[in-house]
Amino acid sequence: MRSQIVLFGDSITEHSFGSGGWGASLADNYSRKADVVLRGYGGYNTRWALFLLHHIFPLGSATPPVAATIFFGANDAALFGRTSERQHVPKEEYKENLRRIVHHLKEFSLTMLVVIITPPPVDEEGRMAYARSLYGEKAMELPERTNEVTGVYAQQCVELAKELGIPSINLWSKMQETEGWQKKFLSDGLHLTPEGNAVVHREVARVFGEAGLAAAEMPYDFPHHSQIDGKNPERAFQIQCS
Repeated sequence: MRSQIVLFGDSITEHSFGSGGWGASLADNYSRKADVVLRGYGGYNTRWALFLLHHIFPLGSATPPVAATIFFGANDAALFGRTSERQHVPKEEYKENLRRIVHHLKEFSLTMLVVIITPPPVDEEGRMAYARSLYGEKAMELPERTNEVTGVYAQQCVELAKELGIPSINLWSKMQETEGWQKKFLSDGLHLTPEGNAVVHREVARVFGEAGLAAAEMPYDFPHHSQIDGKNPERAFQIQCS
């Protein structure tokens, strides 16, 4: 049975299997080596994600995933008192919710690689322009998210990962290292362009590789065709599948 890698997060994870998505690229990397399982839920924050844990990661499973990404925060960081306040989670609760998610995954499997990904930066002008394109004059007057506040939530991710001794990807900082990141990496001020997806894919692949889960080093699930003797095919399958 193939190993599994679970991508758990909000819409940025849900959309990751689209054309040029970071999840799709990861699945391509691990073709015939591991199944990349998409568990992304658009609009979800960490408070709501807690209700899914026992369904997605049921304790007692005989075949736990080898790795999982936890990618929440873009919605938790929605500002209270603005148009998306229903999704807002205070930063202290956000950090504690992430802690509970990691603890559950480690209870699920002590050997599972768990990687926390921070929310990406926010292009406030891009969010406003996107809102105007949808609602015209009825669009929000103030952005429902700010880059500064999202950075506070990103820092909670990084701090928690250090506390728990697990890897993290500081996407909020990484993307802002590139000039013009606002339009290069974000399609609507929040969600990712193909270039933004490429950044996530590259960072996840790097962390997986550093943890000994590089796709190139994992065996195929069944023999590569070059290993199969046309006159005696049974031998290749006996060696690898016995």
